[in-house]
Amino acid sequence: MSVCTYARAPVPGTAHGYGGGSAADSLAAVSTTDPDALLGPADVRELAAALGVRPTKQRGQNFVIDANTVRRIVRVAGVRPTDTVVEVGPGLGSLTLALLEAADRVTAIEIDDVLAGALPSTVAARMPERADRFTLVHSDAMDVRELPGPPPTALVANLPYNVAVPVLLHMLESFPSIERTLVMVQSEVADRLAAGPGSKVYGVPSVKANWYAEVKRAGAIGRNVFWPAPNVDSGLVSLVRREPPATTARREEVFAAVDAAFAQRRKTLRAALAGWAGSAAAAEEALVAAGVSPQARGEALGVTEFAAIAEHRPTS
Repeated sequence: MSVCTYARAPVPGTAHGYGGGSAADSLAAVSTTDPDALLGPADVRELAAALGVRPTKQRGQNFVIDANTVRRIVRVAGVRPTDTVVEVGPGLGSLTLALLEAADRVTAIEIDDVLAGALPSTVAARMPERADRFTLVHSDAMDVRELPGPPPTALVANLPYNVAVPVLLHMLESFPSIERTLVMVQSEVADRLAAGPGSKVYGVPSVKANWYAEVKRAGAIGRNVFWPAPNVDSGLVSLVRREPPATTARREEVFAAVDAAFAQRRKTLRAALAGWAGSAAAAEEALVAAGVSPQARGEALGVTEFAAIAEHRPTS
């Protein structure tokens, strides 16, 4: 993991981060042709061309090209002037700049070498008065367990679709200081995260997200605000941190029960948890002790019930 911060704002177009003069010259041009500091469609394409960047499906990259959309995301996220916001997958910086307008500090985590190298320069060129409040962490978000500067109070991100759920859960686990989260994810994933017991799309992501927070859908995002336009719709998910259920079981133990219950979701819990408990009889004993019917299925239970089941897992 490498970290880039600024003690002062570099001169636009000459900031550290670009390997060649053409990219820096192009950035300077972009920064002076539009009075709005945020990136528009032409800005995004010009900056990407200067960097030789093409969005890749492998990393689930779809860059937001609409300034109104990123400002809407910041508004829905309830970003405050006192917030330290962490952003995962900032890409070319569309959302980053909008966050810097509203928050006290922004820390962005970027895995892509070229994008990580370029983003500090983009911030310095387009928002020089806020550049000293921006930090870039060049790393895979799944490897990040500490961040420079003040602890983050909010997570706001356009998460890569192919890793959205594991990244979200990892960040919530690793940074308990995060009070509020707003993520943009594939619409289907948003539905799953926000689903309640009994829903057809309720599953492992739903239960695990609810361990950390109150979760709800917070809006839809059209395809035409992205470049390239994805072939799926997107949705916003809001998560407000709360205490996990009161339980003597550790989070890992609860999540193990959740994973087992949904691995065979068509089966009753007595059968689905047999391997987890050691036998079907042991699973039934744990379920009865937790006050859950052995004939119930995982999709009927909330996180509190799973915590109770984990408490009563046989010890031998």
